[in-house]
Amino acid sequence: MKKLQTTLLILRKDNKILLARKKRGFGFGKWNGVGGKVEEKETPEEAMIRETQEEISVTPIEYEKIGIIRFVEYIKEELTTNDMHLYIATKWQGVPKESEEMQPKWFSINNLPWEEMFSDDKYWLPLVLKGKKLDAFFEYDKNWNLQKQEVKEKKE
Repeated sequence: MKKLQTTLLILRKDNKILLARKKRGFGFGKWNGVGGKVEEKETPEEAMIRETQEEISVTPIEYEKIGIIRFVEYIKEELTTNDMHLYIATKWQGVPKESEEMQPKWFSINNLPWEEMFSDDKYWLPLVLKGKKLDAFFEYDKNWNLQKQEVKEKKE
């Protein structure tokens, strides 16, 4: 089984969050936070910053790690475990702009495009938007049907 570590960052400003539509590759057409694979000799925090710079031309300045979401999923037909390090940023340098990979857009937290997001988002994102930290687990089959899910709020 292949093992991955990835990152996901959500930018939050007042009652809005920045999501980005994936323009190619894994997650094509879905709205999500920004992020990607943690490279060799890179920490999750370093990867989150690098991916954010590459994908939307922004550098996170004030951010917090708010959890880990563990996935068992098929990526390119290969069963994969993915530990996704989840962050939220409230201050950044630069203005989000479109890249070859991502098309960013601000959404009101009361009007998110749930039907165009990953199916697991509805289980964990509402907690994040309420300021909670979490640990979560999701398992998908080969056809991207959600098989198992568990979301636990982390107590500080």
